[in-house]
Amino acid sequence: MTDTILQRCAEKGLRITGQRRTIALVLEEAEDHPHAEELHARANARDPRISLATVYRTVKLFEEAGILERVDFGDGRARYEDAERAHHDHLIDTVTGEVIEFVDPEIEALQERIARRLGYRLEGHRMELYGVPLPGKPRSD
Repeated sequence: MTDTILQRCAEKGLRITGQRRTIALVLEEAEDHPHAEELHARANARDPRISLATVYRTVKLFEEAGILERVDFGDGRARYEDAERAHHDHLIDTVTGEVIEFVDPEIEALQERIARRLGYRLEGHRMELYGVPLPGKPRSD
């Protein structure tokens, strides 16, 4: 990703208010996958005038413009990440809710082979794995 959320908003002709700018900056700084209430808390800490409704409207606008991607990790809440981030998959710890991002070349190659075998050219995919930590097994990154 070479440009920022704000730059992509400008390229798409979106009007950027001060509150939208704040929300975009919060999203750019996020290292997790925040849901709207988390975004609201972070943005509201910078600008107390930002309402939850403004956050919902802004993430919807950014999603419709292809700037944000909505992800669902099975907890009933839409979460968001920058649509231009490098491809990755997710492993969700069902005990703690922690989301671990990973890329595995073997999985990527397998998905390509499966698509080809079925007569398709893969254009993209999304994968979420759900699991519990193995007892006594330290997590490896």
